[in-house]
Amino acid sequence: MLLGLFYKKRLKALSDEDLIEAYAQNPSSKIIGEIFERYGKMLFGVNLKYLKNKENAEDILMQTFEKLPFKLAKSEVANLRNWLYTMAKNDCLQFIRKKNPTQEIANTLMVLPSEAKAELEAVYLLEAKLSQLEKAIGFLKSEQKVCIDLFYLKKMSYDEVAIQTGFELKKVKSFIQNGKRNLKLILAEKDVFKP
Repeated sequence: MLLGLFYKKRLKALSDEDLIEAYAQNPSSKIIGEIFERYGKMLFGVNLKYLKNKENAEDILMQTFEKLPFKLAKSEVANLRNWLYTMAKNDCLQFIRKKNPTQEIANTLMVLPSEAKAELEAVYLLEAKLSQLEKAIGFLKSEQKVCIDLFYLKKMSYDEVAIQTGFELKKVKSFIQNGKRNLKLILAEKDVFKP
């Protein structure tokens, strides 16, 4: 028990940077607990600002801290406070988008701060454009569709696409080039991705 109190006092004395470094060297739920003590109230406030609902704000706060060990392990965090704020904000925007993508968007945009409105509008605009892109890919010839999918979406090289499809390398390059050109034409007709 005494050792636990000493460890907790030692954690409290650490700066955010030292706390992150300690977690990287020895992941511990006590360190996550210390981060929660330092920033839990702030993050709850962020959630409440975006969600306008105490229960949802609490749920998102818990989800954020459940994901925290995984996120800390794969992220390089320069400023813990800002990083946590961004993570909470993104969790809130994701929650809003999933909850009711039609009615909730309009309601949310009315109550969000202007910078959050702009971010949310940008997310929805990008999703709409990506949806149009997905539909446009459906209009391509089957060879172009397959090659575009493997090359751009699955991030395969030309050689990997050739092996996967059985097409000659020259054909793969041709299908991708022609597919890109056709996509531009299809999307230009619909005024998608124009500035």
